[in-house]
Amino acid sequence: MNIKLDLFPGGVTKALTLSWDDGRIYDRQLVEILNHNGLKGSFHLNSGLFGQEGYITASEVASLYAGHEISAHTSTHPFLTMTPREGIAEEILQDRRQLEALAGYPVRGMSYPFGNYNDQVLGMLPAFGIEYSRTVQSHGTFSLPENLLAWHPTCHHSGMLAKGEEFLKEKPRFSHMQLLYVWGHSYEFNDNDNWEELEQFARLMGGHEEIWYATNIEIADYLSAVKGLRFSASRDIVYNPSATAVWISAAGQACRIAAGGTVRLG
Repeated sequence: MNIKLDLFPGGVTKALTLSWDDGRIYDRQLVEILNHNGLKGSFHLNSGLFGQEGYITASEVASLYAGHEISAHTSTHPFLTMTPREGIAEEILQDRRQLEALAGYPVRGMSYPFGNYNDQVLGMLPAFGIEYSRTVQSHGTFSLPENLLAWHPTCHHSGMLAKGEEFLKEKPRFSHMQLLYVWGHSYEFNDNDNWEELEQFARLMGGHEEIWYATNIEIADYLSAVKGLRFSASRDIVYNPSATAVWISAAGQACRIAAGGTVRLG
């Protein structure tokens, strides 16, 4: 039996995820554009800055980001490599506590303030309940993350139009899953007066049946579920112990394994 772990939900091979930092007031316009075009994003927020000039308020968090992911970005946006271990713990855990009280669900992801991290910071994250963290080191490809705690994106939003067009034209190679991951800040669209670029990108990328639109944590959960599949020695039986349905290719056909389900292949 020829088995390939090569499909996203729905049996598609492409996924798009977006990632936005800081929780500035311009997120309001950004979210409206995403919602209008059916795109999903993860919003990495500094809860200690809510209500300050130029930042959203705590009272609007739940409604503003409904349908998207609320994620951590530390409480006050420090350089983590210059922060004592105790301060790192406080920054991340305090941010989680405040965001979770607003979101109503566990906050399990984050992005590094200033993109600043080192091995010590990375190694501490699992103890703080963080399951992925995005960097600012764009790799320019559509590859999946090798390490979710140092998750490098495809590109900054300044290059999203060109990458979006390339992504749509790209043909799956060797049945690999392909991920377009764009990151940035909503205030940059205001500062550069180029909101039309985001609107153009959203129109370009929205509404494609062959693309899975997902938040960062949905991507992380799915990849974890794929990794957790259990196969029989002959690979003709597969068990999915996770809470997430998984799609795989079996003899060239898409096969769905329900959460907690067992499927006999072939």
